[in-house]
Amino acid sequence: MKANAKKNVLRRLSLIRGQINGLIKMVENERYCIDIITQSSAIKEALSGVQDVMLENHLTTHVIHQIKNGESKKATAEILKMYKLAQKKK
Repeated sequence: MKANAKKNVLRRLSLIRGQINGLIKMVENERYCIDIITQSSAIKEALSGVQDVMLENHLTTHVIHQIKNGESKKATAEILKMYKLAQKKK
């Protein structure tokens, strides 16, 4: 993993951890349902951002390496797998 991608992902995950802790407190304190749903939606978006960074890292490192080393079938399979996962997010 590229150093900047790793730093970015770890920063995002740390923020998500804080959001999840806040969400737990909201449920424990029986906050208004819409507020809880709004917070959980923000967490989902934050996780999606982590996935985006990881995907970009994978495509620009591992997949390129595979193609350069004659593993184009493996690279293509991974790209298609990521595409299908991305379609599920919609």
